[in-house]
Amino acid sequence: MRHNKKFNHLGRTASHRNAMLANMAASLILSEHKRITTTLAKAKALKKYVEPLITRSKNDTTTSRRVVFRYLQNKYAVKALFGEVAEKVANRPGGYTRVIKLGTRQGDAAEIAFIELVDFDENMAKTPKAAKKTRRSRKATKAEEAPATEAPATEEAAAE
Repeated sequence: MRHNKKFNHLGRTASHRNAMLANMAASLILSEHKRITTTLAKAKALKKYVEPLITRSKNDTTTSRRVVFRYLQNKYAVKALFGEVAEKVANRPGGYTRVIKLGTRQGDAAEIAFIELVDFDENMAKTPKAAKKTRRSRKATKAEEAPATEAPATEEAAAE
């Protein structure tokens, strides 16, 4: 029975899986665009692996660096994670990565996706949009207009 075994083993031994995820996490952090392409299953597994490390990097202490190094085993990745990545995600409460499906691979029909760090994608960056008008906003404007009409009346009374 597989009770309480949601963990995706990815068809590998534990040591091979840990090494693979550590290498993929280091590649994600060190890549120029903070994005790597892989299979969907590996991308989902990497998301669960790397998000706690990014959360840990927001608190730059010796202990945090040692814990992250224990997972990544790459001092350049640790330096980049605690430097530029932690700086960008400082105000984000979670959800540091995004997995986008790309279709299937030609050779074996495996589902391909890319995983990227959210704050490093310039194309998906939020641009300020104009406020959307809703019914509630009309009620709010009526409430704002009422005191505005009363204000000149009180000023005239004060002037007399």
